[in-house]
Amino acid sequence: MNSKHSSIPAPKISDDLLRTLLRRGVAEIIVEQEFIQLLKSGRCLRLKEGFDPSAPDIHLGHVVGLRKLHQLQQLGHKVILIVGDWTARIGDPSGQSATRPMLSQSEIEANAHTYMDQFFKIVDKDRTEVRWQSEWFNSFSLDAVIKLTSKFTVAQVLAR
Repeated sequence: MNSKHSSIPAPKISDDLLRTLLRRGVAEIIVEQEFIQLLKSGRCLRLKEGFDPSAPDIHLGHVVGLRKLHQLQQLGHKVILIVGDWTARIGDPSGQSATRPMLSQSEIEANAHTYMDQFFKIVDKDRTEVRWQSEWFNSFSLDAVIKLTSKFTVAQVLAR
């Protein structure tokens, strides 16, 4: 989860609620002090969660994070759901040991809609903004991709 604050106020959080939020169902918070400061600031946070619709169903492993997003929404924060339709289309392995198959646009859309149906059984749809990754990446030209790959060594790409 990434967060970015906005100017819309969120309710103040008690120390007991903060402790529960940070410890229950949580293995690690990478920048915990910064997260605590943001939660205590009273500002509305924009919390980002992304998924690649490479299969029709989310799995049980998603539920812990989704419940935490729901808890944060109840405190007045907003969730931004980023649908990784562009990476699903190109078959991005995203750190997996096997390459994911390239999917057609219709397969991606069908998978994304079943994901969202399941996602919104836990996370409040009215407090969620949905963004599609293709909004940013569909305009990538071959020239842009080559410029991007120049930022990495062959060893880094192979390791990934």
